[in-house]
Amino acid sequence: MFWYHDDVERLGNEIDKLEYKPKMIFYGSSTFTLWNDLTTIFKDYSPINLGFGGSTLAACTWYFDRVFKDLDDIDSIVIYAGDNDLGDGRHPEEVYLYLENLITKIRTKYGNIKCSVISIKPSIARFHLLSSIRYTNTIIKNLTTKDDNLYFIDIYDKFLDQNGNPDSIFFEADGLHFNALGYELIVNALKANSEIFPVKILEEI
Repeated sequence: MFWYHDDVERLGNEIDKLEYKPKMIFYGSSTFTLWNDLTTIFKDYSPINLGFGGSTLAACTWYFDRVFKDLDDIDSIVIYAGDNDLGDGRHPEEVYLYLENLITKIRTKYGNIKCSVISIKPSIARFHLLSSIRYTNTIIKNLTTKDDNLYFIDIYDKFLDQNGNPDSIFFEADGLHFNALGYELIVNALKANSEIFPVKILEEI
């Protein structure tokens, strides 16, 4: 996990420099790291973007205590990771266990705050992993049914074309990361979760 050290140190510096107390945490991989206007879009929720590098769910779990040590009294956490775990050859059950461990850490530190898990996206670059991605999403969704304040944000089908393949219009040239249209779909999927984003504020975004 040492290769994430610089990114984790960067997050610590960003937390220290904040001029407001963050209430909504976005935590995960480069899907968040590269989302440049995330904090502007969700500004009414006092957000902070804690995406780092090409992080895995394993790394998010491993570094949770360090990244969150100075973050108290938060309202909710939005998680996106798991994509890179599968890309590294880990099995869906391993991804499930990493997420289960991460949720346990969150519950231990923050109690029953609201948490949302965004499903793993289908991508052109990882077309060969689509069956594993679908299965991982299925078992992650099952995990969310065991916790009243854990929500599953299913984005998978939104990124498919008419033939059921990842649609290139939502991705950068690398076939892996989202472009502006892809992020627009993510925003709409999150906004549809009224438990996390009250309707009154949704109308203002």
